[in-house]
Order: sequence, then structure tokens, then C-alpha cells
Amino acid sequence: MEGQGTASPSAPEERIGVVRKYFAKVGVAAVELTAGPLNVGDTIHIKGHTTDFEERVDSLEVDHQAVERAGAGSLVGLKVRERVREHDVVYRKPPA
Repeated sequence: MEGQGTASPSAPEERIGVVRKYFAKVGVAAVELTAGPLNVGDTIHIKGHTTDFEERVDSLEVDHQAVERAGAGSLVGLKVRERVREHDVVYRKPPA
């Protein structure tokens, strides 16, 4: 039938944290996780007044130590490809 695709409606994104600081020289965002977990390999969406992009999490750090997973309450370092700003919201995209 025309107009019917095979894609199912996408699940809503889950708000998992907020940007607390951005380190421009190294392109790293300090993100406070308010809900978790966040895993290496997850796809995130960062949105703010002038920020709106998605990317895959390639690495996470907690206290300057690489980790594969971080939970709610953690302050994580996250390498990002675009500039982010304090108070931008971080969402986790549902798995495809």
C-alpha cells in the first residue's frame, strides 16, 4: 500500500543529563548524569538554545579514568564533535 513504510514509530528520547561545562580546547563536555546509565556505544542527542546534534558515545571518563558505563549521579567527561553550552540537555536515543 502506498504511504505505509516499514519503519515503526520511534520511541521517545530519554533525558539523561545536563552539560555543566565545556572545554573548548579539547572538545570535551562535562555532563552531569541525572538519569542513567550511559554506555559507550549509545547514541545521544544534545539540545539547547543554539545546540542541536546527535552523535555516538565513543568514550566516557569519570575522574579522568576511562569507563564503559556511568550511572545517574556521575559527572562524566564526554568527547563531542560540536561546541556545547552549559545547561544544554543530553538525551539518550533508543536503540534502533
